[in-house]
Amino acid sequence: MPLVLVPTPLGNLGDVTRRAIEALREAELIVAEDTRVARKLLSALAIGPKELWSYREQNAEAVTAGILERARSANVVLVTDAGMPGISDPGSELVAAARIAGIAVDVLPGPSAVIGVAALSGFPLRRFVFEGFPPRTSSARREAFLHALRAQATTIWYESPQRIVATLADLAAVAADAQVFLVREYTKRFEQQVLGTPLDVAAALSTPVRGEIAFAIAPYAPAAIVPVALDLDAEIDLLLERGASVAEIARDLVRRGAGERRDLYARASERKSARR
Repeated sequence: MPLVLVPTPLGNLGDVTRRAIEALREAELIVAEDTRVARKLLSALAIGPKELWSYREQNAEAVTAGILERARSANVVLVTDAGMPGISDPGSELVAAARIAGIAVDVLPGPSAVIGVAALSGFPLRRFVFEGFPPRTSSARREAFLHALRAQATTIWYESPQRIVATLADLAAVAADAQVFLVREYTKRFEQQVLGTPLDVAAALSTPVRGEIAFAIAPYAPAAIVPVALDLDAEIDLLLERGASVAEIARDLVRRGAGERRDLYARASERKSARR
């Protein structure tokens, strides 16, 4: 029997597919990120009670073996709270474990905020990258944006409503004129779409910000990126204390926009010599 990944509606129940409903009805076991959310979905789809197991980051290691054992002889379906399992939600590690165990895996097509926001943005999509959630700290977010912008591809991100304004401010700090397309509450009743610079988009959001957030950043010219301000000697000393080699330090600082590799290598070498 295969393990079947079934995407669920992001917010509009009308987005559920016939195949998804059929798979849920035929399931002998439904593995869910949150069993309470799964029960509500089953009720809304007029599907009777099902055996439900919880599968999330916190218990994945403990329950994976049991799920795979059931999938050898029973019809097992995996769902998350909304969207495609494995895309910023539990699922990818279970699929990998199933492959190793020789258990077939099926994935039904269906809702995904990543693809929806990418298509809505109108940005070039010959090549695009899903980056997931930005780091939680300001300095780490700026470095993540610098790294992503240098790829010169459209990037797609998720963010919490509590952090989105600060996140857009950090993007503005390194690329003030970047083009951003943001969707709040995608597919839901109060969906909002905003296009503009990071600060323009932030200004268009209500206070407090509520709902699910996804946004896209258009490809950006590397020459326009503003490097994150660094106390270069202090940063080099910190990396040396952590055991990084001179070459590793130079590569890291180049990635963070601190200068040319040759100059940074020489400076790191000098700092290392001075410490002896």
